[in-house]
Amino acid sequence: MKNKWLKINWFKSSSDLFQQTQRKLTMQYSSLIMLFLVLFIVVVYTLLYIVILRDQHRELEQLTRQETRVISDYLAESARNELQGIGSQELVLAGVDQFFYYVTDADGNFVMGNEMVPNIREDLFSLVSGWVPERNQIREETIQVKFDERRIGGKEIKEQPKSDTVRLMIDGSPIFYNGQFVGMIYIGKDISFAYQLFQWLLVVLVSLTVLFAGVAIFISSVMSKKAMGPISNAFNRQKEFVGDASHELRTPLSVMLSSIDAIHMTDGVEADPFAQKLLRNMKSEVKRMTGLVSDLLVLARADSGGAERTLASFDVREEADRVIESLTPHAEANGVSLEIETPESLPVMGDRERLKQLMYILLDNAVKYSPDGGRVSLQLSEAARHWTMKVTDEGIGIHPDDQPRIFDRFYRSDKSRTRTVGGHGLGLSIAKWIVDIHHGTISVESEPEKGSTFIVTIPKEKAVSA
Repeated sequence: MKNKWLKINWFKSSSDLFQQTQRKLTMQYSSLIMLFLVLFIVVVYTLLYIVILRDQHRELEQLTRQETRVISDYLAESARNELQGIGSQELVLAGVDQFFYYVTDADGNFVMGNEMVPNIREDLFSLVSGWVPERNQIREETIQVKFDERRIGGKEIKEQPKSDTVRLMIDGSPIFYNGQFVGMIYIGKDISFAYQLFQWLLVVLVSLTVLFAGVAIFISSVMSKKAMGPISNAFNRQKEFVGDASHELRTPLSVMLSSIDAIHMTDGVEADPFAQKLLRNMKSEVKRMTGLVSDLLVLARADSGGAERTLASFDVREEADRVIESLTPHAEANGVSLEIETPESLPVMGDRERLKQLMYILLDNAVKYSPDGGRVSLQLSEAARHWTMKVTDEGIGIHPDDQPRIFDRFYRSDKSRTRTVGGHGLGLSIAKWIVDIHHGTISVESEPEKGSTFIVTIPKEKAVSA
């Protein structure tokens, strides 16, 4: 593969974090607005549904009582104690939206009746035959009707044949004469228009919900953007401060380290064990602070977009050998053995120095947390679309509760060992950043007191096309 050298500015990871947070706030705000809107619509729809149907119930009950009184008055005037034969009399039983009415005698036999649509008496009468409603009991039924003619005002009017579903509200009332039960009257009211009204109302409310959903998302986006503004500004000022402070501290720390080396070589100091000890401690602390400042500067540049990545094709096996060779004295001083398992050659595309730093961080951590006599291994392998780095140790392991946070800055899972093993909790954060800029993933598999394995997977094509 032809070598390619590209310098790419790494976009701020914090920017992605703020965008994700803003999106979450937008979703939360819009969800709350939509929740109240949906609740409002449900309440309005339910109230209208109850009010309209209750009004229909009341009208049907009034109509039933009215027509029951008409029949009772007729029986009283004619001194009849039965309903048979009244069908031939001129009784006017009609009401607005009355789809049908039927009168039956005490035995349930049909006496008289009428319906708005002819030829469906058998179906309608089967709905009420033998039914004795309880107090305030009203039934709702649905029937299929073919409208080829309709009876209006006693006259039959021809219409174009069509089939339709009719929603009926049916009420029934007993008829008494001198305290004796003589029959029943049943009245059916067409309430199809009410359900059509509910359907249209539901369509309108759903349309308004969709419309207001877009408005809610827009308003929520504006609100979340304003809410994130002060936080974003404060974070940017913090990043600038960390970057400036880290940069300014590097020079005095370098001067201090040089001065300590100069004092160390001064006549009289070499013969004083106490002065030698103080100088060694001072030098160790200055080096530790220099490392901390360097790590802070790396992360500050990464956050601000100032960190550059140089892509090149190189053999990662060669760099791994150099890292192992460099860390071997440190590992032997801690009683830890280093092992490497890689193919003879593993050409990859990436930032040589950053990936080398990644290996240093993972291997140095493994050595620090390994017991005396422990082993640390580095494994490199490749597949068709990615290459993998694994660093395994036999150390103290990581508790499952701590594993999700080990890549956070300054996070230490075992704070009691901070001074013993050194470090400042930024190494794994930098490792995560290096993996991210190569579009890879890093994960850990660990059990307490059984060691840990860090697994880094970096895709080949994304590294090339980045």
